[in-house]
Amino acid sequence: MHIPDSMLRGTICPVTAVVSAAGVAGAAWAATRAKQKPGAGRFAAICALIFAAQMINFPISGGTSGHLLGGVLAAAILGIPFGVLALSVVVSVQCLVFSDGGVSVLGANILNMALIGAGVGGFLNLRLRRAGTGAVPAAGLAAWLGVMLAATAASLELWLDRVIPLGRVLPAMLGVHALIGLGEGAITMAAVALLAPARSGAGIRHSAAAPLIGAAVIALLLSPLASSLPDGLEWVADKYRFLHEAGPVFVGPMPDYSFPAVGPAALSTSLAGLAGVAITFALAWVVGRGTRVKIKA
Repeated sequence: MHIPDSMLRGTICPVTAVVSAAGVAGAAWAATRAKQKPGAGRFAAICALIFAAQMINFPISGGTSGHLLGGVLAAAILGIPFGVLALSVVVSVQCLVFSDGGVSVLGANILNMALIGAGVGGFLNLRLRRAGTGAVPAAGLAAWLGVMLAATAASLELWLDRVIPLGRVLPAMLGVHALIGLGEGAITMAAVALLAPARSGAGIRHSAAAPLIGAAVIALLLSPLASSLPDGLEWVADKYRFLHEAGPVFVGPMPDYSFPAVGPAALSTSLAGLAGVAITFALAWVVGRGTRVKIKA
């Protein structure tokens, strides 16, 4: 669901940038004031895991594919403000290092995947939990809803930017992402069952080892096996002819998840994935440490 530079060109880009900046700042403020906080290593490891998992596109029907969004997963494991920050870190690394989603549309992508995917999706998960739904099924349902809300937001942005009428793009986006959301829900339920900490005492500070090892294994061994089929947004854009090939405004050092000067495609992808895990972990660790600074009321 990463929107590329060539897809949005109008005033929607600065508007979403301002909204996203305000939303991330609000999440950072809430994270610093949270009573329960994940350790910096734990936060960074979950970010790295989500980065690696997003490299794995899984095929769905109709010649398209999807990948994990990870917003509800992050919010369920880390808490909502930390979930928003986690997705913001992941999306920023993907944009600036791997040219996945453009710089001019970074605000839109953070809005869709972090503020809506993790923020609103995390809130829905919390409401379902409070209504008596078990932790695992609540996370799965909220993850599906989060994908649908993010797809709706992307559709609205395309419509507001006069790229395509809402009556065309919204049904197509919701139709394909309803199937992608099923994969999102299944992965989220499995991850929550394995990784979600107990909410008592120091439970939220569980070890960073398991998610970090998982991230490394996914990046090294599974990322070259990702489906090459277009993702949901690309499939809709191709169907309605608004997918225009254009050079990105900014080209990262490892575009398209390829490691420089490495010939075999599988090895290049694996090394790029490992580098991405390391970069994401390092940046997220700094962010996680920053949230531990005490702010007076």
